[in-house]
Amino acid sequence: MLVNLSDVLTSEGRQMSMEVPLEMTIFKSGMGSFEIAEKSPVSFTFTNIEPEKAKVEGNVKLTFRTNCDRCLTEVPTILDLTFERIVTSPEVAAEDEDADDLSFMEGYQLDVETFVYNEIIGNWPAKVLCKEDCKGLCPVCGQNRNVRDCGCDTFVPDPRMAVIQDIFNANKEV
Repeated sequence: MLVNLSDVLTSEGRQMSMEVPLEMTIFKSGMGSFEIAEKSPVSFTFTNIEPEKAKVEGNVKLTFRTNCDRCLTEVPTILDLTFERIVTSPEVAAEDEDADDLSFMEGYQLDVETFVYNEIIGNWPAKVLCKEDCKGLCPVCGQNRNVRDCGCDTFVPDPRMAVIQDIFNANKEV
């Protein structure tokens, strides 16, 4: 959905507030594809701060269906995004080399979907865990170690010590 900001960008001191429904149902990135289970409307406040520049403030709350990075159990990931950005008119953006990436602006219109997508990318957690002390999956049999311990031997010798281990094995008495 596009929001027209021409009035705010061209009128000194102008402020405009609105709630915009988010049409996005799936978030796709290099990390995977995640379904949006719950979402609130995107709340915006646009304020003209100087000629051809406006401050965009607001928030949105999203709940994603994700899997734990260690044990693969489904776990909801909640992002409560609060944002504050400066946007400029197309004329100023073309002249200003130091301007932020405004890929979410199409002329005088703000693309809500692209704007929220950029905010999700910047705030996505580095690791999604079902709980802080998640034990993950057994590397031998694949059992979820949070449910029960499988008893598999998971000892992996240090490859740098293999030569010493060979010496001990060669001199071992039968």
